[in-house]
Amino acid sequence: MPHPWLFLATWLAGGALAFAGAMAYAELATLRPRSGGAYVYLDAAFGRLAAFLTGWTSFVAGFSGAIAASAVVFAFYLGRFVPAAASDAPLLVVPIPWVPLTISRQSIVALGLIGLMCWIHVRGVGPGRIVGNLLAGLKVPALVVFIALDVSIGSGSVANLQSSGGSVGAASWLLALVPVMFTYAGWNAASYVAEEIRDPDRNVPLALAAGTIAVVVIYLLLNVLYLYVFPIGALAAVKGSVLDVIADRLLGPRAGDIMGLVSIVSLAASVSAMTIAGPRVYYAIARDGVFLPPAARVHARFRTPAVSIVAQSVWSGLLVLSGGASALIRYTGFAVVLFSGVAVAALFVLRAREPGAPRPFRALGYPAAPAVFVVASLLIVVNAIYSDPRPSGAGVLIIAAGVPVYLMFARRRSRKENPSETCTRVGVRQSRPLRAAA
Repeated sequence: MPHPWLFLATWLAGGALAFAGAMAYAELATLRPRSGGAYVYLDAAFGRLAAFLTGWTSFVAGFSGAIAASAVVFAFYLGRFVPAAASDAPLLVVPIPWVPLTISRQSIVALGLIGLMCWIHVRGVGPGRIVGNLLAGLKVPALVVFIALDVSIGSGSVANLQSSGGSVGAASWLLALVPVMFTYAGWNAASYVAEEIRDPDRNVPLALAAGTIAVVVIYLLLNVLYLYVFPIGALAAVKGSVLDVIADRLLGPRAGDIMGLVSIVSLAASVSAMTIAGPRVYYAIARDGVFLPPAARVHARFRTPAVSIVAQSVWSGLLVLSGGASALIRYTGFAVVLFSGVAVAALFVLRAREPGAPRPFRALGYPAAPAVFVVASLLIVVNAIYSDPRPSGAGVLIIAAGVPVYLMFARRRSRKENPSETCTRVGVRQSRPLRAAA
């Protein structure tokens, strides 16, 4: 986006889409208050294969890849204070064909963060909530104060917001929305743990609405601040942590150190949130009998999907060691938009199919807002595949690889049980209810 106002408009459009999606998810979550998020809604509206593919993509790349990438960047930011933490010089290379695993100081730090969040969230929703609230309570006020200080006493130029840039075609703008929507990803996170939230009819819509609005406002203000400090061309050339580079420029090295710490806290919070959300999807899939049965096991004491949490953490760790996380995210970034769009489309299907079902919350702006979200998601995905075919094509192959995996589990389930009894028997044999927490 070479023009500052088009740059900001992209973030605003992405935020508006995220809010429209969040309101649709709020209705779906109160209609189907079960753990699993999009998996549950796609299963109800479009069938189990479509639902499985969103869970498959979440495990292979969506959550696990994002956790791995965030953990590596966490180590990189930590290197500002402990230089050895950011060192990617190999200490040991395990020569596995095609995907050698490289152990470095950076990867050890990343693995440590993943392991810590795994341990916390296995121990229950309560400890995870405390950690999540603590991290959010540190970073959000710090960002707000940072924005206020920089605008009031920092040295920037409003002229940067008025500079002209090159023209942008519709295809380029839609392509820019892919990383923007990936950055906003998390607006639907509360729906993944709906089964474990007390009074979900009230608290899930409240969490989705308040969380999404807060994040959109902060992102917009941060990007205005970035443009206040750098012309858009210079901003595009910034490498590394934008936040502490901006702080260095405006308020000096000490402010850069403070915002470097905020970046570290923010990344830890992100890994924490994804460690909560992702395993609930795998738990739901396994509970329905189309994934590895241990993934549906609930910890006898802590009542969390412990096996799913550990499995996601192990896979994320392997992605850290193989260096494949960034590639997977690049390949499947459009899939975040794809599956959220399909999930919101499920709202129309379930409204038509179940008109009399109790709906404690109804999506704001229905039918226009969710329809815009679905159409925009479709345009973004089609344009991503057309404009950037190589990584998008690889992403399509990753998603399609889930089809034979699904068929294998479905065939195994059909051999073992009478299909009409599957849901009841699998639920009794493999899973306990998850523990609810406020």
